[in-house]
Amino acid sequence: MARQFAVIGLGRFGSSVARTLIDQGHEVLAIDENEEKVAEMGDLAAQAVQLDATDEKALRAVGIEDVDVAIVAIGGDIQASILITLLLKEIGVKEVVAKALNARHGRILQKIGADKVIFPEREMGERLAQILVTPSVLEQIELAPGHSIMEIVAPKAFVGKTVRDLDIRAKYGANMITIKKKVPHLTKTGETDFVETVNIAPKAEDRIEKGDHLVVIGKDEHLAKLKKLSSKEG
Repeated sequence: MARQFAVIGLGRFGSSVARTLIDQGHEVLAIDENEEKVAEMGDLAAQAVQLDATDEKALRAVGIEDVDVAIVAIGGDIQASILITLLLKEIGVKEVVAKALNARHGRILQKIGADKVIFPEREMGERLAQILVTPSVLEQIELAPGHSIMEIVAPKAFVGKTVRDLDIRAKYGANMITIKKKVPHLTKTGETDFVETVNIAPKAEDRIEKGDHLVVIGKDEHLAKLKKLSSKEG
């Protein structure tokens, strides 16, 4: 179901968030003081507006109180970020998500009522470090505290075995929900190319092959065992 979002601050982070929401079919109100940045979003967003988001009257004039979620993606101006977050809460926006530049900034945003505080630079740094340490772990996304979904390259120890043979649930306390495979095929020019196939809810007799990507879900403590195995054998 499509929702209404406001993205305030159209720098690299804010514009990326806005474009992703638009691609997913949501309605976006894009706001920035910079005319060029607003113009770049003009053909994509439901509404792109140049205004000073620290001005309460200006925010109300564009119907900010009607959005489901407002994302404060202001860059280096911490004071403006705090003021805008406070204004959004006072206006009555249902949910306010604010970008923090550091831990102190994050604590202030929480104290003035931000529903969620994000640290994109820190989170990207943590994700990059994880990829560098365990390159066979392609991605891990937290679903809820202590629970995640993770995509890994099939460890060597898994290759040639069926889902039944592996019995991941019993051995690792996790559930395999998808197997991704690269299947070769001939192009019109006679060259060999690879197409990704996705096997959702694999059957017990499905076999793991070299290069397969496995998507698993479970408690972080259980996924850590698979992550360790991947880093050693993937």
